Amino acid sequence: MPRWFQSHGSGRFREEELGSLGPGAVFEEGVLIFHPENVHVGARVYVGHYAILKGYYKNTLRIGDESWIGPQAFLHAAGGLEIGKKVGIGPGVKIFTSYHEEDHLDIPVLEAPLVFKKVVIEDEADIGVGAIVLPGVQVGRGAIVGAGAVVTRDVPPYAIVAGNPARLLRYRQGKGGGEIG
Repeated sequence: MPRWFQSHGSGRFREEELGSLGPGAVFEEGVLIFHPENVHVGARVYVGHYAILKGYYKNTLRIGDESWIGPQAFLHAAGGLEIGKKVGIGPGVKIFTSYHEEDHLDIPVLEAPLVFKKVVIEDEADIGVGAIVLPGVQVGRGAIVGAGAVVTRDVPPYAIVAGNPARLLRYRQGKGGGEIG
């Protein structure tokens, strides 16, 4: 059986297995964490019911102090994932940090090499319900990503983006200027 079809384990974890854990963090029932040794959770972080923090054997997943991860969020850290302080990640949000190369027409996509690209969500940003953030994206400080948006490019600080693909709507009042990605 190919390696990618082997079990990754149950995702059940003990807090002492985490790479680091700040005081006052809350993990609701059903949270799964893979490769907890590479997952670092700050102080007073909330992780909602049935969220999946998909650590990886290399790279890290870091969640800054006082951030909120909604129920059923899926955070994938194969390429590295940094979530700043006081960030909101809405219910059902999906963040990906790897994809299969597309240039190999001679083999199935699932057998193509993986490409890893880090995602950074800066302090005080908010990612709306059901949004998808793709590999290599940086969401700037204080930016707002609308519900259901598909973020394919960098989002400037204090920008408000929405849609599929996400497009700049405006900047938060008194903030910003500059172009999206």
